[in-house]
Amino acid sequence: MNVIFLITGLLLVFMIGFLVSNNRQKIKYKRVLIMIAVQILLVYFMTNTSIGIIVITKVGLLFEKLMEIANSGIQFVFGGLANEGQSPFFLGVLMPLVFMSVLIGILNYIRVLPFIIKYLGLFLSKITGMGKLESYFAISTSALGQPEVFLTIIKQIPLLSKERLYTICTSAMSAISMAMVGAYANMLEPKFVVTAVVLNIFSALIVANIINPYDLDENEDLVEIDDKERLPFFRMVGESVMDGFKIAIIVAAMLLGFISLMQLVNVIFQSAFQVSFDTVLGYIFAPIAFLMGVPWTEAVQAGGIMATKLITNEFVAMLNFREITNQLSSKTVAIVSVYLVSFANFGTLGIISGSIKSISDKQGDHVAKFAFKLLLGSTLASVISGTMMGLVM
Repeated sequence: MNVIFLITGLLLVFMIGFLVSNNRQKIKYKRVLIMIAVQILLVYFMTNTSIGIIVITKVGLLFEKLMEIANSGIQFVFGGLANEGQSPFFLGVLMPLVFMSVLIGILNYIRVLPFIIKYLGLFLSKITGMGKLESYFAISTSALGQPEVFLTIIKQIPLLSKERLYTICTSAMSAISMAMVGAYANMLEPKFVVTAVVLNIFSALIVANIINPYDLDENEDLVEIDDKERLPFFRMVGESVMDGFKIAIIVAAMLLGFISLMQLVNVIFQSAFQVSFDTVLGYIFAPIAFLMGVPWTEAVQAGGIMATKLITNEFVAMLNFREITNQLSSKTVAIVSVYLVSFANFGTLGIISGSIKSISDKQGDHVAKFAFKLLLGSTLASVISGTMMGLVM
């Protein structure tokens, strides 16, 4: 039965992608099939082999340990603000981003992260058949996150074709940064978060090959990484601290606004139609959840969470999801958890568009023109990843 839902989920993605494709004659079927096969092997390896389970478990424990370490600083600064046994979202989930940002800054500073990104990117390009730049970017955005990742290829962004620009933007919306992994692992099962990080890299490239196929001249495929002036170590640490704190504040502000707005819409719908807006969204997305492998009896609840992520952001959706996980089957929890682990929402669309425009006005205008396809593509990438997770549950 799981294989049937794998087929229905992938067919849904392909049909929608095919309908909006920029060039249906150039769809890279071989690349798509290879990447799907790689995803199937990876998800089986990570969830159904002793080595894979050990690796996923160890990585999950690593991030749990990092969260504990981050908590020592949080307790020193904010200790006593929360009642004993309580962990406010801002302190327990967002503040660890500061420590994670510092950790990434140090790994970047000592050249460990650039080395890993470079060679994993080259390895990925061999598997996927995609350009070196696209593969490099897919890996680096999973480590650095956006908008920072765009700065690593700042010299090439003004020179990219619209097709290549779409691909890197889809990767940016589909991947999550290492700094966010710890925050998400506080709200979802760490093993689902880690699995989603791996699957999303391929899912974004699969969708790009359907919606946005193109041929690449070897002369175009040069990866010129912008290497900024090396800062003194402690200045780098200080800037990383501030970067992490800014992210935490921005996310907190967005949550405050979006959750309040969703509550207002729910009140309006309850007053006017005697039904919550969440329920309406659930019915709209229920068929998609069902085709991904969610049991029909749980499809409305799952669909509501999936829609909430698209309209608001993944944090709002995860908070809502935590409240209903005990009502859902383990399969539904796994599928929806993996689906939620990405930046595919309207808010991120604005961040990416603004980041590109700050580098190149012309390219920023291109992003604005294909914004709908970008949001659609990154959402379809999340559908692929969630469907893959359902295969092994």
